[in-house]
Amino acid sequence: MSHEKRTLEFYVLAAFFTLFVLFLYGPLSAVFILSFQGPDGGLTFPLNGVSVHWFFNLFEQQAVGDFGASFKRSFTLGLMVMIVNVVVSLLAGLAFRRKFRGSTALFYLTVASLVVPSIIISLGIGVVFQQFGLKPAWYSSAFGAHLTWTLPFGVLIMFAVFNRFSPAYEEAARDLGANAWQTFAHVVLPMIAPSLIGVGLFGLTLSYDEFARTLMTSGTYNTLPLEIYGMTTNVTTPVLYALGTVTTLFSFSIILLALAIILVLRRRQAKVV
Repeated sequence: MSHEKRTLEFYVLAAFFTLFVLFLYGPLSAVFILSFQGPDGGLTFPLNGVSVHWFFNLFEQQAVGDFGASFKRSFTLGLMVMIVNVVVSLLAGLAFRRKFRGSTALFYLTVASLVVPSIIISLGIGVVFQQFGLKPAWYSSAFGAHLTWTLPFGVLIMFAVFNRFSPAYEEAARDLGANAWQTFAHVVLPMIAPSLIGVGLFGLTLSYDEFARTLMTSGTYNTLPLEIYGMTTNVTTPVLYALGTVTTLFSFSIILLALAIILVLRRRQAKVV
C-alpha cells in the first residue's frame, strides 16, 4: 500500500485548526464543567463536589441580576429582528435582481454599517434619541441598532442566493399559466425557503448575543448580554456559569431546530422533483 506524504502546509493548517478549536471550545468546556460545582463550590477549579444546585438556583430570587426578564427581552428582540431581517432581505433580493437607478449607492449604504465600529453606532443612535426627546429602549433604539448589524448580512446572503437562481423555473411556471404571485408562492419561495431560514437564524443569533450595539441603546432595562456583563462584577457563585451553560444549550437547540427544518424542506423538494 502506498502512503501519501503529508506536506508542511498540511501540518501548519492542522495546527492552526487545533488551536482554533481549543480557543473556541476550551472556554465553553470550562464554563460547562464549573456550572456543576457543588453547593459550596467557587468560581475556579478544582470542583468542590458535583451537583446541579446552581441550575436550580437560577430560578430562585437573586441578590443581583434578573435572568428571566433579561432573557425574555433578548429573545423577543431577537424574534423581532429575525422577522424584519427575513422580510427585508427577501424584498431586497427580489428588487436587486433588476438594475435600477441608485442601486449601487443603496447597496453600499446598506453594507456600510459593517465597517463602522459597533460602539460608535450604539452611541450615535442613543444621542439621536436623546436629541429628539425620546427615551432609548430595547424595543425601539436597540431594535434599530441590531438591524444595522444583522440586515446587511441577510441582504448579502439573499444576493448570493438569487445570483445562483435560474429564471428558467419562473419562465416555465408562466408558460404553464401561473401569474406572478403564483410563480413566487409556489416556485420561487419553496426553492429559497432553506436560505430564508438561514437568514432568520443568522438574524436571531446575532441579535440574541449582541452587546456593543445594545450598550447605549437598551435604555433602562438590560438584555441578557448586558445583564451577564453587569453580573460579572457582582456575582461570586457558579450560578453565572450555570446561566452560561443554559444559554449556550439554548443557542445550540435553536441551530439544530433550524437545521432540522431545512432538512425536512429539502427532502420534500426532492420528493416533488
